[in-house]
Amino acid sequence: MSQTPTQWIPEPDEDDPEDDYFDYYFDPPGSEPGTLTIDPDGIPSELVLIDYSPEHATRHPDVSPETCQAYLKTPSVSWIDVRGLGSEDVLKRVGYICHLHPLLLEDVVNVPQRPKVEDYNDHLLIVVQMVLPTPDEEGFFIEQVGFVLGEHYLLTFQEEPTRDCFQPARDRIQNGRGKIRQAGPDYLAYILLDAIIDGFFPVLEDYGERIDSLEDEVVANPTRKTLEKIYDIRRELLALRRSIWPQRTVINSLIREHYGLISQDVEVYLRDCYDHVIQLLDIVETYRELSASLTEIYMSAMSNRMSEVVNLLTIISTIFIPLTFIVGVYGMNFENMPELGWRWGYAACWGVMGAIALCLTIFFWRRGWFEGFFWSPLASKRR
Repeated sequence: MSQTPTQWIPEPDEDDPEDDYFDYYFDPPGSEPGTLTIDPDGIPSELVLIDYSPEHATRHPDVSPETCQAYLKTPSVSWIDVRGLGSEDVLKRVGYICHLHPLLLEDVVNVPQRPKVEDYNDHLLIVVQMVLPTPDEEGFFIEQVGFVLGEHYLLTFQEEPTRDCFQPARDRIQNGRGKIRQAGPDYLAYILLDAIIDGFFPVLEDYGERIDSLEDEVVANPTRKTLEKIYDIRRELLALRRSIWPQRTVINSLIREHYGLISQDVEVYLRDCYDHVIQLLDIVETYRELSASLTEIYMSAMSNRMSEVVNLLTIISTIFIPLTFIVGVYGMNFENMPELGWRWGYAACWGVMGAIALCLTIFFWRRGWFEGFFWSPLASKRR
């Protein structure tokens, strides 16, 4: 596995989460196949080995690749969890002791890749994306997880060692619950895939609550900030769909292609994973439609608000049109206008204008044109 000079694609801007959701890895032009591109800020790689059989389960934290080599050919199942992709030397040593194809190692190290399945005869590569809700429940973390399934072992490659959804599987191995310790590494791969897929549901639940809150906000008091929230949700739901949709193809391939490293019993369990993926896609599509409808409701609400403003201005203008006419007539100042010399002319003019304004106001009020601006009992009674 030769190493040629490579160019690392810069990390997305933290202020623009859209880059985190939509970027995919691509090789710089002219790169040699099998080249590992290591993030300079990547987390150093740490290996955690869990070896188990029906009789025992042992966990070995922070082991070397050479220590793991002795477990690869034993009848027990060995789960080697590679946490962090920042140590090129460690990753190459893992590839050497496990006899991994250079292209296979490239796919699990160079992130992010599109979810996929590839058969390398002695190994089965599965690349998926895992999402976890953020602490403030206003978004999610997205991380690539690579599975390399062997005859007696399973390799997992994670970008972040501090967060994953695999702890229930570790507890089941440690406590011997279920059939996990009686099954092979293919069943372990199913358990982890199922945990990743189920991890989408809490994230989508948060989005359901956010959409409900936005519906109330759009109806009650829509602002420009509301529109920004709607567009953020639509963009993030699209990112979730881009993560879930190809994983549907991955699970379907594991079921239908009958790979030699996956038993028929595990294929039956994978059908349940496939059903969950379909359910996730249905939820995402439903939320996307709701978010699209929120945009339409927002535009309608803003249009209605503008119409109300125009209506109010129209009413005010209509009331003042006859008053302006009267003022204009008596503003001509002709000498023979009889009202100009009348003692009560000024008061009468104000009385006439007030009466006209009052009559027009009552007329509009009874027609219900003031509804929405302030309380209108006459309009309500009329309706």
